[in-house]
Amino acid sequence: MSAPRKGVRPKTEAETFLAALPQRFAQFGLELHPDKTRLIEFGPSAEKNRRDRGEGKPETFDFLGFTHICGRKRSNGYFTVLRQSQRTRLQAKLAHIKTELRRRFHEPIPTLGRWLASVLRGHFNYYGVPMNGPALSIFRFQVVRLCHRALSRRSQKGRIPWERMYRLVDCYVPKDRICHPYPLQRMGVTTQGKSRMR
Repeated sequence: MSAPRKGVRPKTEAETFLAALPQRFAQFGLELHPDKTRLIEFGPSAEKNRRDRGEGKPETFDFLGFTHICGRKRSNGYFTVLRQSQRTRLQAKLAHIKTELRRRFHEPIPTLGRWLASVLRGHFNYYGVPMNGPALSIFRFQVVRLCHRALSRRSQKGRIPWERMYRLVDCYVPKDRICHPYPLQRMGVTTQGKSRMR
């Protein structure tokens, strides 16, 4: 491998990878979206490096419905990747639920409650990752609010009292919860006793 020319910065591993990726994708008839493909500084050293250069916080990126953020653990201050529900995905999902509630306007409350419970369970099963609890709580709150508004519109006695709504929520709406533990907890193995060599 020839040495880089004087005054020319050698390519980083990420830059080399990005240059080769379009050709690799093309072999399978695929292509990268130019507006969604970029290099960013991300990782344990990103915050310090950017601070030393007088720049702001490390950039974030969206992938598979999550916004990935450089974060720190509360317990020890070590670097961690903070994954939060992507805002645009949440807004789109709430808009879809609002439309579905209108479509299911005349369904009995038990039927509506079972559908809503399945929607929330699916959401929690996917987005229930460590440190994403606040986003789950907000989503559940917004769904309950939309449901209360829909039920109040079809009630001939006006808005449904929140006391009754809370009873319906306790009956049909599952609690938000973290479904996926940290990898070390998920893959950790403990053994009892000592192994013996034979």
